[in-house]
Amino acid sequence: MGVSRPGCAFVRALVLPRLRKHPSFQLGSKLRILLFWYLPSFAQVYRGSVKDFQGFDANQDAEALYNAMKGFGSDKEAILDLITSRSNKQRVEICQAYKSLYGKDLIADLKYELTGKFERLIVSLMRPPAYGDAKEIKDAISGIGTDEKCLIEILASRTNQEIHDLVAAYKDAYERDLEADIVGDTSGHFKKMLVVLLQGAREEDDVVSEDLVEQDAKDLLEAGELKWGTDEAQFIYILGRRSKQHLRLVFDEYLKIAGKPIERSIRGELSGDFEKLMLAVVKCVRSTAEYFAERLYKAMKGLGTRDNTLIRIMVSRSEIDMLDIREVFRTKYEKSLYNMIKEDTSGEYKKALLKLCGGDDDITAVIAGTDEGAIIDVVTKRSNAQRQQIIKAYKAHYGRDLMADLKSELSGSLAKLILGLMLTPAQYDAKQLRKAVEGAGTDESVLIEIMATRNNQEIRAINEAYQEAYHKSLEDDLSSDTSGHFKRILVSLALGNRDEGPENLTQAHEDAKVVAETLKLADVSSNDSSDSLETRFLSILCTRSYPHLRRVFQEFIKMTNHDVEHAIKKRMSGDVKDAFVAIVRSVKNKPGFFADKLYKSMKGAGTDERTLTRIMISRSEIDLLNIRGEFIDLFDRSLHHMIEKDTSGDYRKALLALCGGED
Repeated sequence: MGVSRPGCAFVRALVLPRLRKHPSFQLGSKLRILLFWYLPSFAQVYRGSVKDFQGFDANQDAEALYNAMKGFGSDKEAILDLITSRSNKQRVEICQAYKSLYGKDLIADLKYELTGKFERLIVSLMRPPAYGDAKEIKDAISGIGTDEKCLIEILASRTNQEIHDLVAAYKDAYERDLEADIVGDTSGHFKKMLVVLLQGAREEDDVVSEDLVEQDAKDLLEAGELKWGTDEAQFIYILGRRSKQHLRLVFDEYLKIAGKPIERSIRGELSGDFEKLMLAVVKCVRSTAEYFAERLYKAMKGLGTRDNTLIRIMVSRSEIDMLDIREVFRTKYEKSLYNMIKEDTSGEYKKALLKLCGGDDDITAVIAGTDEGAIIDVVTKRSNAQRQQIIKAYKAHYGRDLMADLKSELSGSLAKLILGLMLTPAQYDAKQLRKAVEGAGTDESVLIEIMATRNNQEIRAINEAYQEAYHKSLEDDLSSDTSGHFKRILVSLALGNRDEGPENLTQAHEDAKVVAETLKLADVSSNDSSDSLETRFLSILCTRSYPHLRRVFQEFIKMTNHDVEHAIKKRMSGDVKDAFVAIVRSVKNKPGFFADKLYKSMKGAGTDERTLTRIMISRSEIDLLNIRGEFIDLFDRSLHHMIEKDTSGDYRKALLALCGGED
């Protein structure tokens, strides 16, 4: 029997049917796919769009370029095809061969034969990367005025080695000291930070000290937000010297202690070119690919194109991370870089840029037709852990973001369901909570459903996922978007500190007395004074263990002859009532709570697809079988039957597959 890898069926479902239809799908493509799935160690690590040309012959290429330029006019198509399909190392060899064969300078001949933006692009490709950067910086500081954006882009994004190579190339090309020229052309804190970056001395040790992370975050806070004026030197030292890994943790720590991302503080504390430089450094620390995707988008959006920026980035990143930039671009702007270049440029210039881009990330423009049934079959029959493996395998082999491809291929309710299943449970809950609090109005029912039913481990995982995804703490967002006792309930639940021990009979009796006394009072949601009795009541429901609370509810019945849920409904109102009822129901019978929510999402006219999707995703690997059992007991019909009756199409197929069978 063969070994089944979790991604095989998915690749067959989403990729192979469409690849086979595409004219470029050759035997080699099939073999690469087979190699990937049967050789686990195979992985694609190169992220550039331009690679070494196989069968390269420098003399032959030099001759081809010479022939393309001799006589009247030049064969621009042949020039761009050849140069854009060779790596920079190979182009340098072509220059040397051209000189040996014809005694002429290839770059000078290209300048003579070509014009405008196309000439600038082709000539830029012929220079080694360090000399290309040196030329860009020389142009940026020559003449009247300085192109600060060019200086920022290059010096904020380059590695230590790239900076060292740049400094040496500048010296070699212009017989001048780059630092001296930068110092002579800039001023103030902007100049100081550029000089620090020019040293190429950023720490590169991946071992991070937690104590130093905390100290740096504290120093940045004290240098900015907590200081009258700003201590720019601290910002320069920390952002200019610390390793990227270290700084990412500093930014996370800063958010915790300052309550705002470092970017917002920089905008508030710094100004001018210095502010732009520091923001560029932060963006490159977080994601160099995202920084360049944003630069490319801004270079083309609106009227006119910033061709110098477009050329510089397309050339400089073509052999480093163009595939990552393309991926971020498509995800962030819902448009492929390829298509935006196609719409915004023309002629040979456009053709050359598109070659450097390396392909169209809009999968619908390349391979049409999606087998939704096959996708549903794979996704719904894999565990979440296996889906995460599939995402990684898809990225490693195709250099693409599976989530983005699914998003572009699917739509409507099916897309929400499939994309939700591809997230980890914590990521999915974090996303639902974020949607519930952002924008106008708050979806309190979602906050209650998630926060009242998750265990400590799940809550902590949600907090981490929320922080990672939105660079904000869940507790802060809940606090700013809710108020009164409802806020106190949510914040208490968000701590993930519920007791996990067994019941304590003596304590349960005392707790039941507190619950009874509190519920004799008027509606606690209308009073924000939070006296000690109400505080104890809230603490009991939000922090006691489930086994203990079940004993408390039994003791409450003995004391009052009433069920605690009934008493809460009678005495309380609004979101506070709903939150406490959800907690009580979750404690008593969590599957029953979700069965009731599912039934209400489908009964009557119309379907609450958001609730239906959310619960089916979040409970599919926890207690959906128990929910199915409660559903049929409570409503005398099966969950499978109700989904079948109330939904349609591929969305229904996916839900029924998740449901797992008819009861």
